[in-house]
Amino acid sequence: MLQINRSFIRIVLCALFVGPFARPGCAAEDTTVPDVTATRPSIVLIFMDDMGYADIGPFGASDYPTPHLDRMAAEGRCFTDFAVSSAVCSASRAALLTGSYHRRVGISGALGPSARIGLDPEETTIAEICKSAGYRTACIGKWHLGHLEPFLPHHQGFDQFYGIPYSNDMWPLHPDTVRRRQKDPSDPGNWPPLPIMQSRAGSEVEIVNPDVQPSDQQQMTVELTRRSVEFIRDAESEEPFFLYLPHPMVHVPLYVSDRFAGKSGAGLFGDVMMEVDWSVGEIFNAIKDSAHADNTLVIFTSDNGPWLSYGDHAGSVGDLREGKGTMWEGGCREPTVMHWPGRIPPGSSCDQLCSTIDILPTIAQLVGTPLPEKKIDGESIVDLMTGVPDAVSPHRSFVGYYGGGQLQTVRNEKFKLVFPHRYRTLAGESGGTDGMPSRYQMADAGLELYDLDNDPGETTNVIDSHPEVVSRLAAEAERYRETLGDKLRKRSGSEVRGSRQMDAAK
Repeated sequence: MLQINRSFIRIVLCALFVGPFARPGCAAEDTTVPDVTATRPSIVLIFMDDMGYADIGPFGASDYPTPHLDRMAAEGRCFTDFAVSSAVCSASRAALLTGSYHRRVGISGALGPSARIGLDPEETTIAEICKSAGYRTACIGKWHLGHLEPFLPHHQGFDQFYGIPYSNDMWPLHPDTVRRRQKDPSDPGNWPPLPIMQSRAGSEVEIVNPDVQPSDQQQMTVELTRRSVEFIRDAESEEPFFLYLPHPMVHVPLYVSDRFAGKSGAGLFGDVMMEVDWSVGEIFNAIKDSAHADNTLVIFTSDNGPWLSYGDHAGSVGDLREGKGTMWEGGCREPTVMHWPGRIPPGSSCDQLCSTIDILPTIAQLVGTPLPEKKIDGESIVDLMTGVPDAVSPHRSFVGYYGGGQLQTVRNEKFKLVFPHRYRTLAGESGGTDGMPSRYQMADAGLELYDLDNDPGETTNVIDSHPEVVSRLAAEAERYRETLGDKLRKRSGSEVRGSRQMDAAK
């Protein structure tokens, strides 16, 4: 049902915005594929936080409008099987920026204010790929790859950074934290003040705001958008740019400016999504007014699925299973839209398996730079992005690690094998209300196989019907265990590079 709905939505969008010039599907009517290696595009990478698969119009949202994302899809390409390395903040971001499984670079879970580790500055990021090609680079939003000075964006290839060092809920004024402290003042879950930082390459970090207040969170999306627009418009005519815009929203606690408060008719979550959509529109307006209007690639995706225990403050996975914190499809399959005039076929979609780890090698090909010297796991998806006929997924297999290094799933283009592990679930119960979470239960997955082409919701275990598929995928999983380890099997892995750790005294 979800696939039918998405197809219908794309047909409507294409009729509204593109008319007879394109059709939905895996390629546009005109199968002539442009040469994208001859030009270096400017690049905007918008990375949402905790946004569900069905939270934007092109992927099924109907309770609130997302006109700018609708237009982006009508003029670009939707990727309907786009996966993240892990369904949690820091791990997902490490994979995105390095083109590697997060296990390879040693970042798991969500790093907090007490963490002494961060992404190793010796890893090559997308920003460094772009810098080596003469690009201006900026990170404006949530970093979450180490808040200590040696790990901040200006050491990872970004000319400038403005934003918060970790999630906006790692904050003493989170409603749930306030509630717990009222019950128990010694609750260890309390957080220090949340700062807003800014820095530039070669200069010291400046704390712009040492103690974020609710009024600051209300203006966060507006301020990040304003600074992003300024960065785009500052670009010189001959100088391409790379903008990484990792929004703190729609991670709880949710905040929205007065302009959108109460406007969606779908509660606070709908209001926040309307403001996110407005932000996308402002980015496109800035690109249109810049010297790079005809040669800018915009990618919109998310770090993981919704935090379902927050109920009416969480997004929707549509017909997918579970959400954030699990490697079921609702946790790791993300709504993804790409837009690049004249290069990406308008009003099109791609159902091939792709991932955030593919973005770095894709950008490296587009900007004309070699891949990092250290081994990565992603592959270029330029052919899939630009609609090359008969292009297929570059991944023979793709693994899902969670729980500090548990190899929980392995899949190919069609099938997904799940290994026995424990996972959190609401078990059919509703989530919380008004920013307060409900409690998860723990459940046990067995050795299970799902046909994702016909059952993306992972409702029917078909393991008894496909023993040859199970054998092939199990062999693939063993290959990953040898190189990246598996906590479930107490395997360490021969190719895990690890994160960088700061001395506790510093």
